[in-house]
Amino acid sequence: MKMENEPMTIHHVAFIMDGNGRWAKQRNLPRHEGHKEGCKRIIEIFDACKKHHIKVMTLYAFSTENWNRPKMEIRHLFHYLKVFFETNINKLMKDKARVQVMGDISKLPEATQKVIIKAIEKTKNNDDYVLNIALNYGSKQELVKATKEIAQEVKEGKVNIDEINEQMISDHLYTSNLPEIDLMIRTSGEQRLSNYLLYQLAYSEFIFTKTYWPDFNEAEFDKCVEEFYRRNRRFGRIE
Repeated sequence: MKMENEPMTIHHVAFIMDGNGRWAKQRNLPRHEGHKEGCKRIIEIFDACKKHHIKVMTLYAFSTENWNRPKMEIRHLFHYLKVFFETNINKLMKDKARVQVMGDISKLPEATQKVIIKAIEKTKNNDDYVLNIALNYGSKQELVKATKEIAQEVKEGKVNIDEINEQMISDHLYTSNLPEIDLMIRTSGEQRLSNYLLYQLAYSEFIFTKTYWPDFNEAEFDKCVEEFYRRNRRFGRIE
């Protein structure tokens, strides 16, 4: 949690990239064309984060529930993710950005897995920025994973049950090495979290914009940043 006298700063912004399918439908295109266009926005928003000196960007790319979508759409989405990493790895290296993934990628197509693992390995020593991608991720599943890990440590006598606290839980989440999330933005007008970072977003600011993700450009992001700085984050305190 931020200290009382710490100035308003965005260290970490999380996105729910929603509306790709509806963007495509409005243009009489297949749904997967929306995902293709949406992948193009990632680097634009990454660069916008750099402009605002935001070090960490987390993207909800594929949830555990997204497996219920049509198989053709899923295949296209994973292909576009593969192309994204292949196309942008040199830029990420130049910007000294580290690629990090949260979720179980073992169920992804092998070709996509290989490209992602290669990107993680190649960028592992970069420390200026972090591009954290949620793939086959679900927050409830993440909390179950953390609970099992802590329970195993208690069982092995490594941890006393009275030692379990908020920090210990945080240390067992995918985001354990990242700063707390200051701002969460969801595009497309939907106003729900959809099993995304339920523990980590406890004191984050939320902004829900009606703009579909493929249309969410730097100017739209700037508006969200301006809205963030107009808010008063008290963290339960009284002014």
